[in-house]
Amino acid sequence: MLIPSIHNSLNELIDLLDQLSQTEYSNSCAELSNATIGEHTRHIIEMFQCLENQYDLGVVNYDKRERNTLIQTDTTFAIENIKAVQKNLDKENKNITLLQIIDGEEIRIESNYNRELLYNLEHCIHHQALIKVAILQCETVTIDPNFGVARSTIEYRNQCAQ
Repeated sequence: MLIPSIHNSLNELIDLLDQLSQTEYSNSCAELSNATIGEHTRHIIEMFQCLENQYDLGVVNYDKRERNTLIQTDTTFAIENIKAVQKNLDKENKNITLLQIIDGEEIRIESNYNRELLYNLEHCIHHQALIKVAILQCETVTIDPNFGVARSTIEYRNQCAQ
């Protein structure tokens, strides 16, 4: 169920990017501290790429992202990267160590691949919610009302509607 949920969120992002001009994608948004939809999209993609690229090592450091500016300025390139992420999600669950430097101190935390997939899904949804704020500037774009909404919130709303 986890991987299909990730595919769903990433497909929603692809559907959105298909509707945006390059200008809309790379325009800064005052409500997002002048960040762009492209910057948030790049961040989503590169978090998944970190997990994929560092999977074999068994040590993941999300700060070691490429920060490829082409992803944040070219919707076609971003979509290609999203599709590549989707093709490589289905890996065996295994123990993974998270590594991060905080205030000059190395922190290591034990985790596993499935837990990190879940983290990346929740992180993706969080950034989609921010992207949704920027979409308010784009009059011709339509998105699913659940875009950027946590799965648990969607389920709760559905229960309340019954």
